[in-house]
Amino acid sequence: MLSKAKIKWIHSLDLKKNRTELHLFIAEGHKLVTELLPLMPCRFLTATKEWLQKHPDIEAAEIIEASEQELSKASNQQHPQDVLAVFEIPDRKPDLNYLKNNLSLALDNIQDPGNLGTIIRTADWFGINTLLCSIGCADAFNPKTVQASMGSIARVAVHYLTLEEFLPALNIPIFGTFLEGKNIYEFRDLPKAAVILMGNEGQGISDKLKPIVNEKLYIPEYPSGCKRAESLNVSIATGIICAAFRKPNHINS
Repeated sequence: MLSKAKIKWIHSLDLKKNRTELHLFIAEGHKLVTELLPLMPCRFLTATKEWLQKHPDIEAAEIIEASEQELSKASNQQHPQDVLAVFEIPDRKPDLNYLKNNLSLALDNIQDPGNLGTIIRTADWFGINTLLCSIGCADAFNPKTVQASMGSIARVAVHYLTLEEFLPALNIPIFGTFLEGKNIYEFRDLPKAAVILMGNEGQGISDKLKPIVNEKLYIPEYPSGCKRAESLNVSIATGIICAAFRKPNHINS
């Protein structure tokens, strides 16, 4: 049975201050939970009897069988699923040697947890294992971020830093997206070691970070000069730029 006290504890992790203090976060749903279980320590798992019977070998510090009604009370989702787990937030520090020799992503005040989660998933797809976030970015372990990352949160290290101080010290090219930038498809050779800086959903790259950008990028609309949507969603734009950097005929292939 899933007690009221345990449900209250689960909901306490909806708040960032509690996640930070306890070093714990919530994951819901079969696909997400089973993706994370082999990769991160699981402090607590609750699921229906049917789900537990189908997964007899799962490992967690505490496992509680729950009814669908109890899971519904514990869940943050509009349509609760048959399993919910609480995982430990990893204690990671930036690997400076790795960052200086590889491609990484930096985010400037991304506010939407869904966008952040999708960017984490995109980074994972393109083999980018480090995400450098400004202090004002959404929380990587917000339940909506975790859900959108679809397990990639376990493989992509997210660090919160003062970007205007940290990025120049890496001494590698910093690419940023601007309306007045160079067409991304006109670049012949994009470097293996670089930072791709993506700006806020509404304001773009902030004034304090603009001076550190070495190369301005632009994703052209199609056909050229024909205005349709006002802009691209930041997570979609990130995917397009990552694909350009990972294009096989570039030196970083």
